[in-house]
Amino acid sequence: MDTREPEIADTTHQSDHLYKGRRASLPLDIIVIGCGLGGLAAAYCLAQAGHKVTILEAAFAISDVGAGIQASPNVSRLLKRWGLGPHLEELGVKPHNLSIRRWENDEVVGFTPFGETFVKEYGSPYYHVHVELISEPDFHRMLYVAVEPYCNIRVGCRVVSLDPSKPSVTLASGEIVSADILIGADGVKSITRQYVVGGPDAPMATGDSAYRALIPTEKLLQDDDLKSLVEKTESIIWMGPKGHIVGYNIRAKKEYNLVMMHPDETEGGVESWTEGGNVERMRECYQGWNIVIQKLLALIPSTLDWKLMVRDPLPSWIHKDGKLALLGDSCHPMLPYRAQGSAMAIEDAAVLGNLFSHCSDRSQITPLLYAYQSLRYERATATQTSSNLNRYIFHHPDGPEQEERDNQMRAAMEDALRVARGEKSTLVLEGNANQWADKTKSDIQYGYDADEETEKWWLANGDKLMSFVPSISEAVN
Repeated sequence: MDTREPEIADTTHQSDHLYKGRRASLPLDIIVIGCGLGGLAAAYCLAQAGHKVTILEAAFAISDVGAGIQASPNVSRLLKRWGLGPHLEELGVKPHNLSIRRWENDEVVGFTPFGETFVKEYGSPYYHVHVELISEPDFHRMLYVAVEPYCNIRVGCRVVSLDPSKPSVTLASGEIVSADILIGADGVKSITRQYVVGGPDAPMATGDSAYRALIPTEKLLQDDDLKSLVEKTESIIWMGPKGHIVGYNIRAKKEYNLVMMHPDETEGGVESWTEGGNVERMRECYQGWNIVIQKLLALIPSTLDWKLMVRDPLPSWIHKDGKLALLGDSCHPMLPYRAQGSAMAIEDAAVLGNLFSHCSDRSQITPLLYAYQSLRYERATATQTSSNLNRYIFHHPDGPEQEERDNQMRAAMEDALRVARGEKSTLVLEGNANQWADKTKSDIQYGYDADEETEKWWLANGDKLMSFVPSISEAVN
């Protein structure tokens, strides 16, 4: 772990700042396996619910390779509730809008306002945030510093096996660590998932990979064709045959983040964010794309190549013995076509913490875990499906389907501009090729409040759920 003092203000909160001040009357020992964003969020929420939480992380140092992620309103409202709003404002960039463009000539065919429109519609901003624990404050470090006072974070603790019935884990060192609950937040290469599934669970190749790179924005500002990418603060998607490119500013506009989807038909490969890529091959993938893309690629000295794999939704996220549950990418890995992977993991964490703030007896563990799955399964699975759909939409070769897609997006853009002028919307945008223009989908995705949904669920179901387990007084007597 980097021992330098983090450049982030103290995030210590009062113990009653979440769940209406409710804390579990029976504190549990909980092991969270994995120290990514989902694991940190789960540990934070469970600790705030009154439990003793240990995070086990295989790596000897907590460090994510530099990249950008998108914190949409459904997750930014949670982070603000956790007291992290000032840090998001300091570290994040709030895009004014989404701009969807043609690969060949940079023509804008799609437009959706973000910025103040999203704040008005959904009560919280849309942020672009940097993810890296090394060198500067960022999203991962922000969460780490928030979690650290409340949890025991153990690095260099690789889990090699689990006993979900006890429950306990065995580390590579031979140490056995026991708890009341195990939470598998160990990502796409999850060992915990294998225990829920019942064996190895190989992913399937999508046929795509993603080159990733960061460019200092000072270089973009020196070029007349590129400086508007920094000045306009847009989130941009360039759509093309068999691939697309996403670009946006991060780190208070100090860096420009690029994620470049491209065909990948190689056998095998490494499912990793940190696998090195070939810059010349990257540039070959986008030959013939517009001058903006060519100039951006010329500024990239090195790249990473992330092979995109997919897994079908699991029938259950809970081990049959009822003491091991999965969270985030370990149970619903997201392709990066909808920018909701980290949001779903953080929502999972919020629901889990909220539910376990009610815990008063160990016999409630299994019902509460199944309540968590009940609240989260349909939404996470629907988001997986929506992400997969964008791959199909963005990658049409030029031709009739591409023209129909672009015409749909143009119509939605014209409607959005009418609304921005104070006029009424004249289109039904449900099912539009620009999924962000589909108000019904956006309301479902971005209007969601994990805590509110859990509180509503508990009012309707909590008494019934708890009636199946003894109260503390009954257990004592």
